[in-house]
Amino acid sequence: MKLLLVGECRDGRLATETAELFGFSARLDAEVSMALVGSADDLPAFDGRLYLANLETYGEFSSDVHKRLVLAAVEREQPDAVVLLHSSYGWDLAPRLAAAMQSAQISGVVGLDDDGYVVESCNGKMLRTVTPQTPVAVLTLQPGAFEALAMDGQPEVIKLDTSTESAIEFVGCRQPEAGIDLTRAEVIVSTGRGVGNAEQVALVEALASALGGEVGASRQAVDAGWLDRSRQIGSSGQSVSPALYVACGISGAIQHLAGMKGSGFVLAVNTDRDAPIASVADVLAVADVAEFLPALTAALEKR
Repeated sequence: MKLLLVGECRDGRLATETAELFGFSARLDAEVSMALVGSADDLPAFDGRLYLANLETYGEFSSDVHKRLVLAAVEREQPDAVVLLHSSYGWDLAPRLAAAMQSAQISGVVGLDDDGYVVESCNGKMLRTVTPQTPVAVLTLQPGAFEALAMDGQPEVIKLDTSTESAIEFVGCRQPEAGIDLTRAEVIVSTGRGVGNAEQVALVEALASALGGEVGASRQAVDAGWLDRSRQIGSSGQSVSPALYVACGISGAIQHLAGMKGSGFVLAVNTDRDAPIASVADVLAVADVAEFLPALTAALEKR
């Protein structure tokens, strides 16, 4: 199999998640090339062809210009699939590439099986396998779903050029309003929809206080209005690496796992012993959070 990976630069540097593109490629034992709008001073290490467009000339984000650059690499490589990260860059660029190529486009790939690509459905509660019906497919990979593979080697650099003319003007990024920074927390106690309701979040807050930690949340809890979005952990929130992570009523969708995969010790509290969070938990307490959390908090406060 032959893959064309599409690299991504953020704030002038190669995105660290680029290593996950190589992890995906290794799972398929694929021949790899890459298209990148980047800097010659910060190149990925691998043995293959790197189609490089100058970052200063084309900018970090110009969807129609970047589309033309990637299509030029597709024309030369004739890959079986074009693979991007499932990021804001990938969300925008992948469907544009697929439309231009008249190819199938599959978003948020989390796994592989013999019949195709595995993606989540029903808000992460189910998995389904998708098989493209076109000769070439355009894929985006869910962050954290594939191993970040450290590569080595020296790519053969091939220069890419195109017109900078664009019907879209990129005026910049607007940072969200300052909120809590969970990336520095040593202990995080997070709430999910399994906690039950907004009133039960107080149990999570009490445990976090007893542990001297911060309160986090899954996307479902944030969408329900229980906690501020600045406390959201996952691929669309913050990525954290505390010494202790307590997941309360969190099922363990891949998007959430991507945000807390750097945690040292994981305690999960869930009534479902088969919930996906169990696969990453060091300890799984199969219990109702309404009963377990007050008991644990009381025991900690006695100490």
